[in-house]
Amino acid sequence: MTQSTDYGAMESAGPGLLRWSRRPRPTPADDQVLLQVEACGMCGADVSDIARPGASHQRRVPGHEVIGRIIDRGINVPARWQVGQRVGVGRLGGHCNACAYCRQGRFALCTDQKVLGVSQDGGYAELMLATSTGLVSIPDEMESTAAAPILCAGLATFNALRRCCAAPGDTVVIHGVGGLGHMAIQYARRMGFRVIAVGRGNDIAAGAIELGAHHYLDTNHADAAVELQRLGGAQAIITSVGDAEAVQLLLPGLAAGGTLVVLGVGKTPLSIASGYLVGGERTIQGSITGSPDDSERALRFSELTDAMPWIECLPLSQAQQGLERLMSGDATFRIVLVPDEQASTRESNK
Repeated sequence: MTQSTDYGAMESAGPGLLRWSRRPRPTPADDQVLLQVEACGMCGADVSDIARPGASHQRRVPGHEVIGRIIDRGINVPARWQVGQRVGVGRLGGHCNACAYCRQGRFALCTDQKVLGVSQDGGYAELMLATSTGLVSIPDEMESTAAAPILCAGLATFNALRRCCAAPGDTVVIHGVGGLGHMAIQYARRMGFRVIAVGRGNDIAAGAIELGAHHYLDTNHADAAVELQRLGGAQAIITSVGDAEAVQLLLPGLAAGGTLVVLGVGKTPLSIASGYLVGGERTIQGSITGSPDDSERALRFSELTDAMPWIECLPLSQAQQGLERLMSGDATFRIVLVPDEQASTRESNK
């Protein structure tokens, strides 16, 4: 069979807009592989990536929850990555192995990190180049469509829960029941925490309980912080909400010695009295997604505990419709793009 000389991709065409393009088939650099994309999750961060100003981003391909097969490899790619192998790439697309943080083994903080959808083309495409240091092994038992969202939504919340200093039996709040929150609830339940989901509106209450939350608090009808105090306070609050005011209103529910872990990126700063931190020895920390090793741990944990994303599959050609649903808030948890020829055989997973 003749190898195609080009491939299709959805590229940025301005804020909220994607367009279909044909591109020449790329040849991987010495440290790169070429992937045939099998699945790519759609993330809220994609909306911001597509809206980025500047000519360099107008043709950027978004997408950072990518699963694909290696179909070509550079001469310096380690032998563990072979043609035909199924791999993944998350938001952090490959560390440099040379900067101060890489020398410390803190690869997620690399100062020359490739960032899919920003500094490097992502997975809204039939083919994608990937740097070998960013590659992730995918469990044989896991479907590509299920694995894709774990590389961002799953990994971010998995690492946040691992690092939040809560112990089994402690109360942990998941603030925001969306693409990240629905994975956080499942992970927190399986890690042995008492899980309190906090969201806005009763329409997601049943889903939060089905995912594993012990309680759901609707901020439209209750003061969540007061309710948390009544329950003894939260040892950790994991928030994926970018609204600083909403996070601040929840903070009084944090127990002494507790930790707020911030995943949501907002435009306004958090305003917190220093006495609240000092007097109760409370901590605020940010958490990035994680390294390829972290991704593989999250995938294994998901497989072992059956903590899987709730997804809806769309063909790549309908990425614009998926983007519009992300922007309007109509997307339920995670949309995953698949090649058009596979879309008819895929079903939603819930």
